[in-house]
Amino acid sequence: MATDSLFFSEKDQQLIIEAIQQAETQTSGEVKVHIEKKCPNPDVMDRAKEVFVFLNLHRTALQNGVLFYLAYEDRKFAVLGDKGIDEKVPADFWNSTKELLKQHFAKGQFREGLVSGIGEAGYQLKTHFPYNADDINELPDDISFGK
Repeated sequence: MATDSLFFSEKDQQLIIEAIQQAETQTSGEVKVHIEKKCPNPDVMDRAKEVFVFLNLHRTALQNGVLFYLAYEDRKFAVLGDKGIDEKVPADFWNSTKELLKQHFAKGQFREGLVSGIGEAGYQLKTHFPYNADDINELPDDISFGK
């Protein structure tokens, strides 16, 4: 059985990382992707919150970290933004991003969904958290994998 890091090919992983890097050229926000086979919590948002803290997304200077969480065997996902984002955006801010993910994931297009969703997040965030020339990449752009 494949480990989580093998769920996506190396090429797929590179395309997801490139989507993160591209999104971060539009916004000062920090984007992370976490992938695991199964969600160990009954509530996917509770798990996303645990991973959010584990990946230090809550430690960005502007509190504008974003997590894309996917438990592929359970077919669960979440998009979670930090409180700096929540304070500036409307309550339905993530709906268009989640809908893109849902459309792709329903067809088994996990890479395409993540790439599209990350691009949408970068585009949406640039209004509230534009990229600045002196922006520092606060977190690595790699994908993290669960057990």
